Formats: sequence, C-alpha cells, structure tokens
Amino acid sequence: MKRSRVEPADTSASGLPAARRWLLFVHQLPSHPSNLRVTTWRRLQQIGAMPLKQAVYALPDTAEAREDFEWLKTEVKAAGGDATVFAAANADAWGDDELIEAFRSTRQTSYEALARDVEQALKRSSPGRRRRGTRAPAVARLLGIFKERLEALERIDFFGSGGRDRVLTVLRQLDDRAAGSGRPVRDADPSGGRRAVVGQGRVWVTRRRPGVDRMASAWLIRRFIDPDARFDFAADRAGVPEHAIAYDMFDVEFSHHGGNCTFETLCSVFGLDDPVLPRIAAIVHDLDLKDGRFGAPECSTVGAMIEGLQLAYPDDAALLERGMTMFESLYRSFERSERSRRGKGP
Repeated sequence: MKRSRVEPADTSASGLPAARRWLLFVHQLPSHPSNLRVTTWRRLQQIGAMPLKQAVYALPDTAEAREDFEWLKTEVKAAGGDATVFAAANADAWGDDELIEAFRSTRQTSYEALARDVEQALKRSSPGRRRRGTRAPAVARLLGIFKERLEALERIDFFGSGGRDRVLTVLRQLDDRAAGSGRPVRDADPSGGRRAVVGQGRVWVTRRRPGVDRMASAWLIRRFIDPDARFDFAADRAGVPEHAIAYDMFDVEFSHHGGNCTFETLCSVFGLDDPVLPRIAAIVHDLDLKDGRFGAPECSTVGAMIEGLQLAYPDDAALLERGMTMFESLYRSFERSERSRRGKGP
C-alpha cells in the first residue's frame, strides 16, 4: 500500500502550527497463542509504528495509518486480545519534535544498514573479485531484494529521514554492475554530454518531505531551467503522472548518478555554468551524501536551517517553497561575494 504524505497540522490563532495529531494503538495480548506477540510486533514494525511504552504505539494521523491500525486491531481481537485506536494531539510525555526525531532516527538507522548491505554486495561483485564473489545473476537477485527493502522503508519514512540518498547512490552503482556484467559505473552525466531541453511550465515531481537535495534542485529548476515550474509529490516513480518530470527518485534521469547528487546531475545535464553554482553544489553534496567530498564550511548552518524548516512546516508544498527561498537567499549572498572577489562591486 502506498503512503500519502503526512498531512499538515491545523494552525492556531497565532498562525503557527498547532499540535500534530497522532494515532495511538493500545493493545493487550492473551498468553496464547504464544506466537501472537511476535506476529503483532512484526506487523507494527512493518507499518512503521513507534513504541511509546509497553503495548502503546504511535503513527502520524493519516488515512493509511488508521487503516493499518484498524486491521491490526481486528487481528488482535480475533486472537482473543484487546486493542484500541484513538487520535491524540500529543503522545503522553513525548513532544511533537521529540517523537518526529524518534521516527527519523529509527528510519535513518534502517537506511544506513541497507546502505552497508548494498556496499558489501558491490565489493563482492567487483570485477577483480568476480570469480570468488557474487556473479551477475546473483547481483541482479540481490538488487531486487535491496529495492524491495528500500520501497518498504520509503513507505514508513514519514518525516524525510537522512540516509536514503546514500542508499540511492550505492543502489544505482549495483544496478550498473548487474546490468553491465563488469561495465564501469555510469558517468555522473546521464545525458551523454548533451544539453537537455524541457518545456516550460512543467510539473516536476519528487518525494515527500523534501530535504537539502530536493529543495536545492527545485530552486535550481525554477531559477535556471523552468521558471514556471510547478512541483508535486509522489511516493515513488510509479506514482508520477505521465505528463510530469520526476526528479530525485530512483532510476530516473534527474537523480543521483555516479557519485553525484541530483543537484549536481541537473547542473551537468542542463549545462549550467553560473560561477556561484559549484559553491552551492558543494554544500548540497556534502549534506546529502555525507561523504565530506568538498568540506563545505557552510554545511552545519544550512543543515540546521533545513532541519528547522522541516519541523516548522509539516506541509510538503510549504516546506519546499521555504527551502527554495532559503537557497535563493544563499545564491544572492554568494553572488555578491563572487562579484566582490572579481572587483565588480555589489
């Protein structure tokens, strides 16, 4: 089942987001059958529920979450147990920010574990180790398993956790390995050196809960590529309308390629040569891929601002617009510095 994005919280009279609504699942299980406890725990893990205390779990209040909890309640009661589902403005002693961070931290740990597993498969399938390592058909099977794990994680990543983009990068490398039977990882420029052209006023679709790469890429698209661009969100590539352009999703043209993030790919594919862009690209790359390639000194500040925006704006569209405004401000500041450096005045 595909997840829709987490809907925005109501706003208070002050205009600030009011308390987010949560769904709480409280259950009591009988001693028999003995496997019911394990089965219930596994199901709660699959739907991404966060444990608050013994036998109490939380999810963001969405239609899909309510359906998941109601199905589980039916299963528990059918087995002789008891369960209740109710909505709450807050979750016991947990504050909204604290609970959101718990969701993000849990998902990030899962993304990191998946990335390590993919990296191990890459090492075993390297050309120099092919005879002793993983053969091409086995690599293809592993790739399918890893993609399924990624899709399962994406369905329960309600708040845009870190670590997913690293998984995308190594998955694409493994995809190349499986498809090419030893072919080197594709170049960072999927266009083969051509300068891409798209129509104006297109709908560009990305994943929900935008972070640094999706914010910066959306700003780049509207600033340099498609001034009338409109933006929307989908859970994955399959949810992108036929007329729309997908970006920062797995296995699409405008996404991670080689060791580059989506922002860098867009700069390369569209031949953007503004002198300020490499400085912004360095920040986006280091924050997104967390490999420290450029050592951009602004990373900690920009990262903190993005985290604050994600906490302040539960609505994806509002969050993306604020992120784009932030990158426009950053661009103008860097542009003035560049002019001063070249002696051209403000």
